Amino acid sequence: MAEMFQGLPDPVRMVLEQTLTHNRWRRYECVNLIASENVMSPLAEMAYMSDFMHRYAEGKPRKRYYQGTRYIDEIELMVMELMGKLFNAEYVEPRPISGTIANATVFHAFAGPGDKAVIAPVQAGAHVSHTKFGTLGALGIEHIEMPYDAEEMNVDVDKAVRLIEEVKPRLVVLGGSVYLFPHPLREVADAAHSVGAIVMYDAAHVLGLIAGKRWRHPLDHGADLVTSSTHKTFPGPQGGVIFTRVKDLYKAVSKVVFPRFVSNHHLHRLPALAVTTAEMLEYGEAYADQVVRNAKALAEALAAEGFKVLGEHKGYTQSHQVVLDVRELGGGAKIAELWEKANIITNKNLLPYDPPDAIKNPSGIRLGVQEMTRFGMREDEMREIARLMRRVAIDGEDPGKVAEAVRELRSGFLEVKYTFPFDPSKLPVSEKLPLLY
Repeated sequence: MAEMFQGLPDPVRMVLEQTLTHNRWRRYECVNLIASENVMSPLAEMAYMSDFMHRYAEGKPRKRYYQGTRYIDEIELMVMELMGKLFNAEYVEPRPISGTIANATVFHAFAGPGDKAVIAPVQAGAHVSHTKFGTLGALGIEHIEMPYDAEEMNVDVDKAVRLIEEVKPRLVVLGGSVYLFPHPLREVADAAHSVGAIVMYDAAHVLGLIAGKRWRHPLDHGADLVTSSTHKTFPGPQGGVIFTRVKDLYKAVSKVVFPRFVSNHHLHRLPALAVTTAEMLEYGEAYADQVVRNAKALAEALAAEGFKVLGEHKGYTQSHQVVLDVRELGGGAKIAELWEKANIITNKNLLPYDPPDAIKNPSGIRLGVQEMTRFGMREDEMREIARLMRRVAIDGEDPGKVAEAVRELRSGFLEVKYTFPFDPSKLPVSEKLPLLY
């Protein structure tokens, strides 16, 4: 490594060495169970690393405010066509640069300061952008939470319907970031539409499962618009998207995303997003099926190893996520740090019964299996991961010793699956991605 960067100024060399070290650690030595992360395929990464990252294309395809955009215009139109086909949606807006910006666009398009938005409760996983603490509050829209059913770990349907009928909000928001079971979309949407509200479904965490037909499609069950990021269970580049089947709704959000929240929309995302969408059209059902199988297997294995896994009476999970209560083991912050030392990457998370001030060391850990599924792991590997996690958190074994076992497990799962055949080593030198491969 030192020879590779010889002669460079110390700060530059340090940054490059740290980048390369990170890449090797995360891509070759770790089991990553962060529920909001994934990896692109080598083919999508090659498409991502293009000159488009330096360019501007304000406006819409073939109606730009800059010259030199004819190639990106065709790619952006292809993204819209492919995503429209994948999600059976006539209108796709790919310019939001994150899921949060996609949410902000819909909020601003259909509500304003002083208007009301009824959202899924934080306990049921509402994203911070849906709340008064995030984007919704920044736009001056009043945040009203639906009642929560602790037994079902979900929205209380009957009480939510009564609340919507009473409040008559402009917006109703479902979808979440801690998300084991589907929200009761149809029932809530019917109530929302009866009072003239727009129903927005934030599919950021489950977009890949929707693409793979392992999660109900929001537009088939009453949502007016779907917002999402494109890099969680959907294994594309970081960014956002909005789609709908209603032309007037599409026009409304398109007028807001530019120029309100996005100027240039990070053009290098789009070729990689097109590649990933094509992959999901081809392999999405097999991938999503294995994600759901792996989540279930991991949950069952963790329970068998002695962990308290939420949702047992409902089969633990129907998504890519598994949620643990680790209060008796020292709390989420402590356990997440111990697992990181063992090269198992997770995140601490508030649980429904945690007070807000427990954020520094909450009761919970949120896990996601989508990235390890992408690398080819299946049910047997999920059971092995559960054993490794037990050795650290319950048995109290030295995390450094367990890290060696994690590296050994990971060494058999280094190639991205569910993608078109592609060997980056055969690229011309000028096209290679040296910091990744």
